[in-house]
Amino acid sequence: MTSLAAESCGADVNPVDFIQLQQYMEYSSMRVKDVVKEFNTGGKLVQHKSGDHVDRTGFSLFLKSYLEADNLPTELCQHLFQYFQDSELCKEKHRDDYVCLKAMSCYFSVLEEGKPRDKLEFTFKLYDKDGNGYLDKSEVDAIITQMMRAADYLGWEVTELRPVLEDTMTAIDADSSGTVTQQEWILGGMNNVPLQVLLGLKNAEHDSQHTWRMKNFTKPTYCCVCDGMLMGLRKQGLCCSVCKYTVHSRCANKSTAPCVRTYVKNKAEIGVPAHDWIRTESDSSKCDFCQKKIKTLAGKRCAWCHLIRHDECAVQGSSDCDCGPLRDHILPPWCISPLLKEDEGYSSCGESVLMNMTSEGTHLHITPPPQTHPLLVFVNPKSGGKQGVRVMRKLQYLLNPRQVFNLNNGGPTPGLHFFRNVQQYRVLVCGGDGTVGWILDAIDKSDLPVCPPVAVLPLGTGNDLARCLRWGGGYEGSDLSDILKEVEGGVRLPMDRWSVQVIPNNPEEEGDPVPQDIINNYFSIGVDASIAHRFHALREKNPQKFNSRAKNKLYYFELATSETLSASCKKLSDCLSIECCGVPLDLSSLDLQGVAVLNIPSMHGGSNLWGESRKDEAESDTTVPDVITDHDTLKSSSQDLSDKRLEVVGLEGALEMGQIYSGLKSMGRRLAQTAHITIRTLKALPMQIDGEPWMQPPSTKPTFPLCFRISRFELTSLAGIPPTSMGTSD
Repeated sequence: MTSLAAESCGADVNPVDFIQLQQYMEYSSMRVKDVVKEFNTGGKLVQHKSGDHVDRTGFSLFLKSYLEADNLPTELCQHLFQYFQDSELCKEKHRDDYVCLKAMSCYFSVLEEGKPRDKLEFTFKLYDKDGNGYLDKSEVDAIITQMMRAADYLGWEVTELRPVLEDTMTAIDADSSGTVTQQEWILGGMNNVPLQVLLGLKNAEHDSQHTWRMKNFTKPTYCCVCDGMLMGLRKQGLCCSVCKYTVHSRCANKSTAPCVRTYVKNKAEIGVPAHDWIRTESDSSKCDFCQKKIKTLAGKRCAWCHLIRHDECAVQGSSDCDCGPLRDHILPPWCISPLLKEDEGYSSCGESVLMNMTSEGTHLHITPPPQTHPLLVFVNPKSGGKQGVRVMRKLQYLLNPRQVFNLNNGGPTPGLHFFRNVQQYRVLVCGGDGTVGWILDAIDKSDLPVCPPVAVLPLGTGNDLARCLRWGGGYEGSDLSDILKEVEGGVRLPMDRWSVQVIPNNPEEEGDPVPQDIINNYFSIGVDASIAHRFHALREKNPQKFNSRAKNKLYYFELATSETLSASCKKLSDCLSIECCGVPLDLSSLDLQGVAVLNIPSMHGGSNLWGESRKDEAESDTTVPDVITDHDTLKSSSQDLSDKRLEVVGLEGALEMGQIYSGLKSMGRRLAQTAHITIRTLKALPMQIDGEPWMQPPSTKPTFPLCFRISRFELTSLAGIPPTSMGTSD
């Protein structure tokens, strides 16, 4: 845990601190209001509270919980503590080692939920050192110096940045008084692109407004405003994530061409396909109209069909746009329009109307093109070491940004409501198994008139469901256009999902909460759940260390090795009993350390614990009994995602798991195939559902310490290749 040194005099929160803080907050899933509750009576941090103030240790623990990180930079912690100690709310009752809880709650809430205007007001107070309500020349000069440090920290090319910042500060001083008031700072900041990007401020998503980010260009690139080359070795300029419009930092505040429109604003444009031309670098491409080569920055690209034409050729030829190779997926702007109160169907839309609102307050309605299947995309930006952020940018470029939803912004509900009345559409989930389960559960609970097929772009660590559906074990940066075409040609595959009920023998027994009540992939108890539980605890303690799929697998291997040596779940059969459709399983002769209940043929990132069954050996009877426990019959029993059966497998230990994963062993111990299962435990045991682990409390009574009551229904999913044998190969 990071300690806060008492020696912090003269420490100020600077732009680098501000950027670091926002980066930690982006990664964290915690809300400030939930962490602050821990200082109330009965909370874990109440001993660190004195009246309305919090001591230094309590502040450190607050940061640790709120930012979900143990190893915060010491300097950042010191600067934040000093800032809150010097805030106006603390001045009335200033104590050397205390800060005001109200000030903490207020300012972190602004950073968490505030609009750009609120954040600009916050930063003004940071820079106004003497608190006189305006920034004088010395404070402005200090801001420029600190901004240079922030730009260098972010990897910007800073060679020409100082004059840009000086011009920026001069322009913000609207009345040329030599000082900058808070109002001038806010108004100037709202219209100053480099300042917004430096401070990490995100504008409201007005239609046709660029979404800027700094970018490092690896080949000669030219500014779309001044036609000059972007110079430097690091991040040389600003690029729009949606349309790829590129400018110098110094040109960003000049008159730039608008970004692509995402919807039409009047009824006359509804259903009228038209090109949206964006200035682009041609890379010596040929003009689609005249077939002649296009010189650099002498061409335009259609945002939807991606045709490229000369500037003068763009106004010639047909203006109709067919949306190009991805037409089946794209929801073009002429198919999204404002829904007025007097329009038919407005009153029946209910909650979905509120969810489908633009930042300007306009309600939107979808009228998809005929014979297409618009793609609703959900992206978890934190998946795969934040690989999801890059995927989201690429998909916003290939599709309409309004059909690509960031799960950090309200979860899946806004997207599902937006597409609620679309009759034929598909869903693409970009994330790990946990993200996929989240979306499937949301679809189930949304009571949609049409249940859409779901495809997966695997960004997580295990990606077991994606492996079964042939989408692979992890996205490796291949062309997303090719993946979208594979989604279009995918095959629908029904998949069982199972409800779970956990009934502890003693409800007052202390233990972890059960993470979910639905099984999509698997349930397990014992050795593998123990490894997953330790992995989960380690990741919660040090999330910054788990920022890539490769690192995650390395940590998992290390924990599995430790479990092999410790054998913490040996003699598992003495601690539990299993009934399948009322038939008890005899485990007394088996030396098991784990039991897995499988719905899909992949676990632990590619292990098929049930193993393969050759087609000539697989059962051919159309009627399959509810439960099979005979060992000889199980040898020829195959596994399927939609057979309305669960497979029960015994595991001898972590070493056997490694042998199955590496192919040295073909399967675990087949125990049963069943339509219903009940498990009773006699002691505290680690368990997991779809990779989400918990510790189930101990129990001494022999009746129903843990019970599974399983129902079933089917959810349609997409498969990349028609399934033959549901193996786990990528």
